[in-house]
Amino acid sequence: MALIIKLSKRADIKFDKILDYLLLEYGEESTKIFVKKVYNFLEVLSEFPEIGTIENREKGIRSFTIIEQINVFYRIENEKIIILTFFDNRQNPKKKSKII
Repeated sequence: MALIIKLSKRADIKFDKILDYLLLEYGEESTKIFVKKVYNFLEVLSEFPEIGTIENREKGIRSFTIIEQINVFYRIENEKIIILTFFDNRQNPKKKSKII
């Protein structure tokens, strides 16, 4: 049974910022490719919610690398998956600790 996927406000904002950056720096085609990868990942995730690597067992936070530069962090709650944020791996790694 596929789980419902919900984006947190933070994830929604980060996703929009990534799209803005990609559009500005790499153009429309690269942005479309990234969006397609994200949506494909979300489809797979809804069917197989435990595919991500456990980042914080106590909080139930998992991550998955969508592309080399971007990880998605999420948590499984009852019958839904909460996308917590998208993380640019080129950022200062200390920022990652605020997520997990």
